[in-house]
Amino acid sequence: MTVVRKIYKNIPFTAFIPVNFLPGLFTSLGLGFLYFISAIPAATALGIPVWVAAIAASLGYSVGGAIILVLGAPFQKWLRQKWNYSPNPKKLIWRVFNRYGPMGLGLLAPITIGPQFGTLLLLTLGIQPRKVFFAISLGVIPWSILLAGLVKTGSHCLEYFK
Repeated sequence: MTVVRKIYKNIPFTAFIPVNFLPGLFTSLGLGFLYFISAIPAATALGIPVWVAAIAASLGYSVGGAIILVLGAPFQKWLRQKWNYSPNPKKLIWRVFNRYGPMGLGLLAPITIGPQFGTLLLLTLGIQPRKVFFAISLGVIPWSILLAGLVKTGSHCLEYFK
């Protein structure tokens, strides 16, 4: 018996959780925090259900934005002093923000700039932290559903090629 399995069996709440479940869950949470697009396929490849991977990736993504909200105030002040940013209206991010506001940027952030930079960007633009968290957390839901659907249908399609 491996060391990991010995440790795993000594943890009381793991009696009903399969051994392969926790690595996939932590992978989904961690990749959701860092790079959302790869979180659901990687966790599914490790053997957890697609819907669990989607929820964990969304939660990890939202936690990434929340950490920046809590710890990012000093960094935001430094960023404002360091860079005199001027929005370029020709860039996609600024066009989306000018047209749809923080919710548009929150919807675009999971596939473009990520939760950390998206949160910092919205805070630097003067949006209230509550609205920033709301936009970042809700913006990931459609992408979670889409990626989970693609992973689920893609994994079924691959079974025909075995």
